[in-house]
Amino acid sequence: MKLHLIRTVLVTVISIAMLSANALAQGSMFSTSTGNTRFLSVTPLENVDATNNKCQAILNTANSQLAIRMNMRDFDFPNKLMQEHFNENYIESAKYPTATFSGKIDKALDYTKDGQYDVSATGKFTVHGVTKDKTIAGKVKVEGGKITITSDFEVPLTDHKIDVPEVVFVKIAQVITVKAQYVLVPKK
Repeated sequence: MKLHLIRTVLVTVISIAMLSANALAQGSMFSTSTGNTRFLSVTPLENVDATNNKCQAILNTANSQLAIRMNMRDFDFPNKLMQEHFNENYIESAKYPTATFSGKIDKALDYTKDGQYDVSATGKFTVHGVTKDKTIAGKVKVEGGKITITSDFEVPLTDHKIDVPEVVFVKIAQVITVKAQYVLVPKK
């Protein structure tokens, strides 16, 4: 009797594991609404550092399509005056409330196996109402049923028609460094 029960439990566990692997292999959606995007402006006179922990990202593992969206007003600055200037004078958050990336991871990955991969994603990147084709290098880590996407890239202000007044020109870098980390879980 015990042997039969153990066999039944093992068959059930193996069947569930195989079904889960098949679901992942066929492709499924992974997402987050707590992704982290940080930007840095480094100049000899002043550094500006802001973080947004409310970024949304979704990945379709069947076709490696990736979409990221963030509200610009969700960036948090240590200096509230900088935050106000960012939203009102530079990004114009009332007029351009979001930044987005919509594209595809360029390398075919097996999302059913744990591992870390160097990748790039190519798509449309929109900031300040200006959309540009962009390829962003990064890493994808698959571990324990989660997918972590990280990237570091640069955004030239002129590419997105973000004007910096001459008065503060030396305090704001003309190329902003962006660092992102998104931990995605299966979407229910």
